[in-house]
Amino acid sequence: MVELELDARQVRNFRLQAHHLDAFYGRDDALAAVGACGMQNSPPGAWEAALFNRVPACGAADRDRMLLEERTLLQAWSFRGAPMVFPTADGAAFLSALAAEGDEPWIYTRGIGLALDFLGVGFDELLALLEQVMPRLDGRAVVGKAALDQTLAAWMEPLLPARKRSLWNEPSMYGSPDKQTVGGAAVSFLLRPCSFKGLVVFGAREGTSPAFSSFRTWLGRPLEPDPEAARKLVRKFLHCYGPTAPGGLAAWLGCSGAQARRLWRAASDEMEPVRFLGKKAYVLSADRERLMASEPPQRELLLLAAHDPYLDQRDRAVLQPDKALQRRIWRTVANPGAIVRRGEVAGTWTAKKKGAGLEVRADWWDNAVGEQQVRALAEQYAAFRGLELAGFERG
Repeated sequence: MVELELDARQVRNFRLQAHHLDAFYGRDDALAAVGACGMQNSPPGAWEAALFNRVPACGAADRDRMLLEERTLLQAWSFRGAPMVFPTADGAAFLSALAAEGDEPWIYTRGIGLALDFLGVGFDELLALLEQVMPRLDGRAVVGKAALDQTLAAWMEPLLPARKRSLWNEPSMYGSPDKQTVGGAAVSFLLRPCSFKGLVVFGAREGTSPAFSSFRTWLGRPLEPDPEAARKLVRKFLHCYGPTAPGGLAAWLGCSGAQARRLWRAASDEMEPVRFLGKKAYVLSADRERLMASEPPQRELLLLAAHDPYLDQRDRAVLQPDKALQRRIWRTVANPGAIVRRGEVAGTWTAKKKGAGLEVRADWWDNAVGEQQVRALAEQYAAFRGLELAGFERG
């Protein structure tokens, strides 16, 4: 088979379709849109904005029905340790596939070293103690992340050697020492492995605070093992972000190179090499025909929120080749939203709630982008938020 040579335009068109951003999709496509690669919900509401851009007809009542009533969608800590929303049926791919094996470090737990050194205990020892008390979450909900940390830490304390308990209750060295103990801080890191093991999930919010419960309580059953979980996760990544390589998978998941390579091998028989950006990369063999077709999207302009999955591409030059502009799009903190034209980032935008309205400030460098187009999208976004567009300014 001839090795494909792909250009950025082809890849952008392909990824737009994979992310359900090439056209407007209906309510029946909502689960598929969310499940393409999961949707981050940090800051809270990020996943709702992402779904709005794919399935604008899917309103708040529809989202609540899927997430809170039917529970066909689930929220839990997943890759990069972030809260993600994904189809419940894909739970193994988004959770158990991320579990570390052998000497691999657990995702998003590196910072626990300070607490472990202070306590003089090992990671595996502490995780085993937490797993012993996690079943006590069955049948209850704990409101607030800080409350969850401290509740679990209190349950663990009697299991610790007596000489360790005073250290366990010392003020945290990570910040907020008046609200968090060393034990609570350790639990905070260990909750990610517990999530991957199907021991804790997000429940319904109470006011502005998230609530947490056990997987078994929320869904009425434990997380079911799936020997194909790793293959399914890598397949999702390749379909949404291919052409790519194992290093891209490691960056997307926030895992070690060793873990990424192990996961990659689980789906290697479904891949084939291509040439992209002057390098060898891989795509799903099933995607070859669509990549070659390179059909342009039906939707020319998008107003994507800062943490939209489409913007999570690791080869950022595909979205914007100018490195100076890349620094305006992807910042160390507080990324703006992105104005996307035909798959390429053409500008940035921010929004601020003011009273019952929303003020939007946008800036773009592509002269093919019209101000009326951007304003119309800003009005649609404000309506999605249940607000009027109170002001629109081009930066």
